[in-house]
Amino acid sequence: MVRKKYFFPVLSLVIAFACNTNKSVEKKDILASDLDTTVNPADDFFDYANGGWIKKNPIPAEESSWGIGNLVVEENLKRLREISAEAAKANVAAGSTQQKIGDFWSTAMDTTKIEREGIKPLQPYLDKIAAINDVKNLQTTMAELDKIGVDGLMGFGVQQDAKHSDVYALQLWQAGIGLPEREFYFKTDSTSETIRNAYVKHISTILTMLGEDGAHADSSSEKIMQLETALAKSHRRLEDLRDPYANYNKFAVKDLDKVSSAIDWNDYITIYGAAKVDSVIIGQPEYYKEAGEVLKTTSLDTWKDYLRFRLAENFSIALPDAFSKEDFNFTKLLSGAQERRPRWKRVIRSEENVMGELLGQLYVKEFFDSTAKKRYEDLVEAIRTALKNRIETLTWMSDSTKQKAFVKLAAIKKKVGYPDKWKNFSAMKIGKESYVQNLINASTWWHNYEVSKLGKPINKDEWDMYPQTYNAYYEPTKNEIVLPAGIFTVPGYKDNELDDALVYGYAGASTIGHELTHGFDDEGRQYDANGNLSNWWTKEDEKKFKERAEVMVKQFSNYVVIDTFKINGKATLGENIADLGGILLGWNAFKKTEQFKKNEKIAGLTPEQRYFLGYALGWLGHVRNEALRTQVLTDVHSPAKYRVNGPFSDVDAFYDVFNVKPGNKMYIPDSLRVKIW
Repeated sequence: MVRKKYFFPVLSLVIAFACNTNKSVEKKDILASDLDTTVNPADDFFDYANGGWIKKNPIPAEESSWGIGNLVVEENLKRLREISAEAAKANVAAGSTQQKIGDFWSTAMDTTKIEREGIKPLQPYLDKIAAINDVKNLQTTMAELDKIGVDGLMGFGVQQDAKHSDVYALQLWQAGIGLPEREFYFKTDSTSETIRNAYVKHISTILTMLGEDGAHADSSSEKIMQLETALAKSHRRLEDLRDPYANYNKFAVKDLDKVSSAIDWNDYITIYGAAKVDSVIIGQPEYYKEAGEVLKTTSLDTWKDYLRFRLAENFSIALPDAFSKEDFNFTKLLSGAQERRPRWKRVIRSEENVMGELLGQLYVKEFFDSTAKKRYEDLVEAIRTALKNRIETLTWMSDSTKQKAFVKLAAIKKKVGYPDKWKNFSAMKIGKESYVQNLINASTWWHNYEVSKLGKPINKDEWDMYPQTYNAYYEPTKNEIVLPAGIFTVPGYKDNELDDALVYGYAGASTIGHELTHGFDDEGRQYDANGNLSNWWTKEDEKKFKERAEVMVKQFSNYVVIDTFKINGKATLGENIADLGGILLGWNAFKKTEQFKKNEKIAGLTPEQRYFLGYALGWLGHVRNEALRTQVLTDVHSPAKYRVNGPFSDVDAFYDVFNVKPGNKMYIPDSLRVKIW
């Protein structure tokens, strides 16, 4: 479970099915044109498939990575800017979609007003922080700031109850730290030490910009770092967060004092808006025990500065430009980007975080027609059938477990393209008072939206991504796969210009098959057909699954990404299983197509070759070293190169198609290859 944010920070991409309509220009074959034929595909398939493009497309200074996703992002941003600018000019009714989009845009782009007002829009909250006079008032203020999107000590959220998936539950997750993940506080390599030192300086700079004396800001930043380090010690490691049973700890509200008597649970829950709940699910109780201790032992002055820093950090994009510059100067140590994105791009991303689904309603009308929707709905069923067939032929799984797996597979709900029912944003107040106020209003709306779910039936029509998002997900508690229209995009090509081999690799394997396999990975397999955390496996089958999964843990743990940074095989296990499963499922489904049977070459490539190249196209791109280090420490996904080379090394068909032999770098003896689904 990942705590929901009220501004959903998703990577958004345009649905580019209508791109490049000049039929007089013959397009290059996207798979053949990206090849680096100086590389042996049996040694490094990622570089063979994508190296030609990478050599010709350096990472822009403003980006931490550059690849196929970025190409579509650029198209998307330009379209969104046109929509926003036109909405700002239009004379439309108050409360309409166009009014909200137009006012958000014009207010965020009015840099003259933003510079003139300075930190004035935040002053009411700075005054609240200044007025804190005891620990009780401190916690009340934290709870109030949480409602406007300021992360603090408590990690509240509303999610389905993993053991009773027909109800929503109030949940708590570890929180409190400003660096991306606990390991940043403790790793002793020079890069991590540099980041920690820069973070302390960053805190001091922000406090100074808020008006604090420089010497006091320096002292306070050191104390805030000590505070966060104490909290980080109680954070569970990335791989430990993948155990759904260990991270499910249900407490009656009346018993929360047993976790920590220092936390004012009732007051916080009441301010949060959940006074009627009688129980809370805590992911990591040890964190809240430590949080209570830190509450008691840290001075109020340090807590006040902690909250001031958090407040400014969360709204830096909407404050005078100096705040945004300072934020970028620190975060570039994590991303590697050398320049800030232009303001209009930063504003569009902020706008989409606030009202991405409103923008999505406009997109699907134009860029995702019924023909495209049906193609991918049919592809889901072809992949589902492939998984059913693979389960049937498993030699390591008993028939009783297979039958339950079939039930779960059949029950997986597919959501393709866009929601059947849209959220109602009429109560979200967006105006021209200030950029900060619009962000506060939006965050408050999202907070209220989430809290309002408590006590209501599960909304099975809801999407947690936007139609234009270049991403997808499997939700175990709903037992559903959600496939936004944007994930099927190949930039510059209409959908009907893409052959099945490419589509079955690019969409069928890396997306649809991947998400279906998540229902049966190390974490997803622990949920039943109804989305409940319930063990439906025999002990012997569970043992065999874990033995096979451990082979994959060892394989990926040996990949050195950069310097001394290796992939965390345990933390990335679920995604690696899903990648391998998706490739196998896509391949089995593709073999039933007419293109596979005819075996005709396109651009000199056989359908079999195009399938594997189509999968690799989904990971086209390259990443700065700083971002790679951050990813290895914080992400449950392996870096893109290893999401291609890693699972391909376990696929027998890949060996046949590309003549992989002993001595090739991607060769793994058959007895050591991962064989799960």
